[in-house]
Amino acid sequence: MPGAPLSPMLATTGPLPLGPAWSYEFKWDGVRVLSSFDGGPPRLWARSGTLVTAAYPEIAGLSLPPGSLLDGEMVVLDALGRPSFTALAERMHVRDTGKAARLAVSLPATYMIFDLLGHDGHSLLDLPYGHRRARLEELDLGTGCWTVPPAFGDGAATEAAAREHRLEGVVAKRLDSTYQPGGRSPDWIKVKFDRTGDFVIGGWRPGARKLGGLLVGVPGPDGRLLFRGRVGGGIGAAAEREVLAALELLAGPESPFADGAVPREDARGAHWVNPGLVVEVRYGNRTPDGRLRFPRFLRLRRDKTPAECVEEDDDAS
Repeated sequence: MPGAPLSPMLATTGPLPLGPAWSYEFKWDGVRVLSSFDGGPPRLWARSGTLVTAAYPEIAGLSLPPGSLLDGEMVVLDALGRPSFTALAERMHVRDTGKAARLAVSLPATYMIFDLLGHDGHSLLDLPYGHRRARLEELDLGTGCWTVPPAFGDGAATEAAAREHRLEGVVAKRLDSTYQPGGRSPDWIKVKFDRTGDFVIGGWRPGARKLGGLLVGVPGPDGRLLFRGRVGGGIGAAAEREVLAALELLAGPESPFADGAVPREDARGAHWVNPGLVVEVRYGNRTPDGRLRFPRFLRLRRDKTPAECVEEDDDAS
């Protein structure tokens, strides 16, 4: 990954594992951010490897020795203290320093730090997670728009608390696991309370409003999209404007879906786009041929690429 210190380790969707071999954390509805230190304010890196320091000036006061590296999630909290991805969306793509400074006052971000990957020039990637976590909690990080959220030893109680506070889910981490950059490992298990997935937009259809529905899919083995359905519910007026503005830049002459994948009734009147935009969808379940049942639009995922839209087993969600 050019420029970035490494690619973050990723979790696997699955049932919540229980027992003393695991540590449990709340799953935060934000965007992944690594922070590296070279003798001044931290440099902040998105999951994609993009430098995003300018977007979050309120994190400039976080200080660690040169050669240190943190992993965490950037969130914007609502009035009830819950992460709001809608509010975060106003922050994550800002690069103008003046606008970022104003938003840092009106919509302050909080950096939820959950792992210490390097300290004072020493890599900690090969240390067990339990040791890294203990080292993280021993650090004097001062006060500011960052925190080390708690980790727990009781998985069932953590899940119950996350549900009570209407958080996104729980992440379980094996205490003896090492950090695997860029890997999606079964040593980290994520449990999301809603069944959601990330899908690539390949086209859209007009309806009662200009945007009647999105035609979505996942990358197939030949690079073309496998059709997963039409998503029309949940698209409010603001989201409609945002999505259409993005899709106008991706307009293409032909369908990016595999031949015969899109039913005739869905393809009729469709506007095709080049598959470069990812959307998160909530749905009930999937039909045997992979179509989404009762899909509803949640948000654009500008922090993800189409290649990251990997289908997971619904039974493990």
